[in-house]
Amino acid sequence: QVQLVESGGGLVQPGGSLRLSCAASGSFFSISAMGWYRQAPGKQRELVASITTIGNTDYADYADSVKGRFTISRDNAKNTVYLQMNSLEPEDAAVYLCNANRVVAGDGRVLEVWGQGTLVTVSS
Repeated sequence: QVQLVESGGGLVQPGGSLRLSCAASGSFFSISAMGWYRQAPGKQRELVASITTIGNTDYADYADSVKGRFTISRDNAKNTVYLQMNSLEPEDAAVYLCNANRVVAGDGRVLEVWGQGTLVTVSS
């Protein structure tokens, strides 16, 4: 079983910053891609940022709405992905969910795993 545990959400004023963390645990050999999605009330879930490791290189991708403000990074030794969020706007408020894709589990299965989410509130 593979689990993702997010942390770092909370209340922040517009213009402020937060750093989200997501740690993977359990029995697995590798995780190809990790990412952050968000879902606001009444809206569809959207991809915020993703990071894929190929060899020794990480490739990051961002939603247009967060480019230049958010930075995704990954510590493969700790099986952890981070999302540094700067210049937060009220429109960024949502539940942020961590995703791990193409997880090669200990039993050989290839899985997609979701965390339970962490709430980000942006308000003055």
